[in-house]
Amino acid sequence: MSRRIHFHIALLALLLQAGVLRAHDFWIDPSSFRPAPGQRVVVRLRVGQHFRGDPVPRDPSLLQRFAVVGPGGSEATVPGVPNAEPAGFATVTTPGLSLITYASGRSPVALDGAKFETYLAEEGLEEVRAARAKKGQTGAAVHEVFSRYAKSFLAVGGTSGPGYDRVLGLTLELVPEKDPSGLPPGADLPVRLLYRGKPLAGALVAALPRDQPDAKVAARTDAAGRARLRLDRSGVWLVKAVHMVAAPAGTGADWESFWASLTFETTKG
Repeated sequence: MSRRIHFHIALLALLLQAGVLRAHDFWIDPSSFRPAPGQRVVVRLRVGQHFRGDPVPRDPSLLQRFAVVGPGGSEATVPGVPNAEPAGFATVTTPGLSLITYASGRSPVALDGAKFETYLAEEGLEEVRAARAKKGQTGAAVHEVFSRYAKSFLAVGGTSGPGYDRVLGLTLELVPEKDPSGLPPGADLPVRLLYRGKPLAGALVAALPRDQPDAKVAARTDAAGRARLRLDRSGVWLVKAVHMVAAPAGTGADWESFWASLTFETTKG
């Protein structure tokens, strides 16, 4: 491979990484949400906003878990080429509901005060805004570390089944309490949000349809970590939530955030 090609590959990786640091949402984008048994599914990771995003290459230095969980709960690593895009490939053989899951390590980012405040307002992180205001830090620049926790549902063979409410032990995890792959248009999707395995109250959970991301719906979790989202159309949806805490010592950061997402395709009306 020529030096010129090596240079362009390295430049692309840097640009993609910069996009990861600047953008908010992160999700799994499979080539099919309803693959046939035995079909190979291309698994892309995407980062962006408003359900529009750029592909993220497979980064071994960040990847902590990237796997397919079958209908019976068995787990297999999603294979792929390091530093390549798409991030992986999965072959699903058993009819029913399979989950693709991804968990990352920490990444650092620095933001000026205004951008950080806008980001907090967009994600419903009022407690962090109030804590900064109380300390007179509203305009202060911020160092943050963040990690990503994504899930995607595959109705293999066009059918789903049990396992949609399986808890995978992610640091921040969205768990549907109805099968989203079998949800008709206009139905409510009840979800639980867990932080380190325990219900997280007061967090903003939002759902965005891919065909019209501006038509998002959102709700706050109750004391049991539950929220209900009315999904008014069929198609592909992204459900997302974020939680932020004071960064632990040794990270060199002021705040640490955790990002959870679900992607799935509902039934047609």
